[in-house]
Amino acid sequence: MFNAKAVKNEIVDWIRGIFSDSPESSAVIGISGGKDSTVAAALCAEALGADRVYGVLMPMGEQDAVAREVVEHLGIEHSTVSIKNSADALYADLHTSGLTPNTQAKINTPARLRMTVLYAVSAIVNGRVANTCNLSEDWVGYSTKFGDSAGDFSPLSQLTATEVKLIGRELGLPSKFTEKPPEDGLSGMTDEENLGFSYGVLDKYIREGICEDAELKAKIDKLHKKNRHKLEPMPAYASNATIQN
Repeated sequence: MFNAKAVKNEIVDWIRGIFSDSPESSAVIGISGGKDSTVAAALCAEALGADRVYGVLMPMGEQDAVAREVVEHLGIEHSTVSIKNSADALYADLHTSGLTPNTQAKINTPARLRMTVLYAVSAIVNGRVANTCNLSEDWVGYSTKFGDSAGDFSPLSQLTATEVKLIGRELGLPSKFTEKPPEDGLSGMTDEENLGFSYGVLDKYIREGICEDAELKAKIDKLHKKNRHKLEPMPAYASNATIQN
């Protein structure tokens, strides 16, 4: 049985260890208003103190009001950096070059721009970027390579979406921060609508190996196999030939 209190304490200690060699550094986190970034920020605040957590809100249009409530609730320093102008400028340059951004490009590009912003902010405030992906998302590749899948440390990557919620409750976060249906903020759909199955179904399969729906099981297995490259080191050619000086 998942022990949220024990795991929460372990992660807090782990984060402290990550920053032990750099006591002046801050954790830099992209705040979306969703449970993952909120829980990650709360864990960092408990581990390092709220004064060493910096939140970055990066709207692609209207800013989610919940994201503002999150940073205010946690009492962390934050800034808002819109990525809309950068994305629109890039799309315009692609059009000028004779290339029309398709749906995939329009979903992945903003995620990569957000990671660019986070590393720019990190350089400015002397920070380390938190990866906020959870195990459920990573399992089926529901992340963008070199986008939200990047980061300097990853406190939630071994926790399912269900377990992240339990950690949020253990941290005493308001339910509106942990129970909000997760969405990418780009496609106009929730994660579960995009995936075609619930995180409850996925999490049970990950932890217990049980999925009663054979069609969904096959879909999950296919996504897991197809997207493993997002979590593995980049393939690099290594010659078997002896190099002569």
